[in-house]
Amino acid sequence: MAAAAPLRATIDPEVCGSVPDESVVVDAAGHVANAVVTVAGVRTPAPAEVVLTNERCRFSPRVSVLRPNGTIKMTSRDPVLHTVHAAPDGGRVLFNVSLPIPNLTLSKPVDRPGLVRLTCSTHTWMRGFLHVTEDMAAVSGADGTFRLTGVPAGRQTLRIWHETLGARDVTVDVAAGQTATITIELMAAKAAG
Repeated sequence: MAAAAPLRATIDPEVCGSVPDESVVVDAAGHVANAVVTVAGVRTPAPAEVVLTNERCRFSPRVSVLRPNGTIKMTSRDPVLHTVHAAPDGGRVLFNVSLPIPNLTLSKPVDRPGLVRLTCSTHTWMRGFLHVTEDMAAVSGADGTFRLTGVPAGRQTLRIWHETLGARDVTVDVAAGQTATITIELMAAKAAG
């Protein structure tokens, strides 16, 4: 898959520079970053806190997992106004905070499970995602790998979510005391035409 063209920075181009389109991040071997993998029904606390940094007009990390009633800490390294607007799919806005100066840090709780979309009202191309879950979860790295430790033996359902490539379930058999290695194929939906 070829890299997407950079996004057009229409505001603060001297700070934002060339903004990469990170909606699908794939390495040279075709491995996909930023996919969330959860083990359905296996309750393991996700991190209690996520740090979200605004840097060069991008949210970093772009995708995170957080436990319900966890905290998102937001900061900026850019010398321009950023906002963090958080809203669940189909729900009311959780918060909309301004980060007008570099190194200011604000914290907000996120109480309910589900997908939370993060945007910046100033730089409308900025996107981030917070997957709030009680289930065991991981986010795939730049090389497409993820690690889930302590998965119970038996047949497990993995739920995979990606912002562009969609969602799917995969069943995997985990043997007691063994490491299960799997490959999950994600494909972009083809446009009708």
